[in-house]
Amino acid sequence: MIILLAIAIGSLFGGATYLILRRSVVKLILGLIMLSHGVNLLIFTMGDGVRRGAPPLVDASGQPLPGSADPLVQALILTAIVISFGFTAFVLALAYRSNQAVGSDDLDDLSTTDKL
Repeated sequence: MIILLAIAIGSLFGGATYLILRRSVVKLILGLIMLSHGVNLLIFTMGDGVRRGAPPLVDASGQPLPGSADPLVQALILTAIVISFGFTAFVLALAYRSNQAVGSDDLDDLSTTDKL
């Protein structure tokens, strides 16, 4: 299972790097989305191991119970999902406004906005 997740993480990072290096703003945004999904999977696999169906339970001292999932990893992933959603919404709004101002999706055409 870990090998399959490692291949998926590598594919997401590779595809995200390829898309980020393209000249289109839409491809840049898709690359950032893929990168955030890759980071979420990386955080998930760096946890205490992949356990199917294990609830995130802790005892009174705050330590995870034996056989349960680590709740810290799940909290970090949930926080990363919310942050990436907000960041994606912000970047989409910037891309929409820059497309209105310039009328193009090419990153080289955005250098004309320095004069506005």
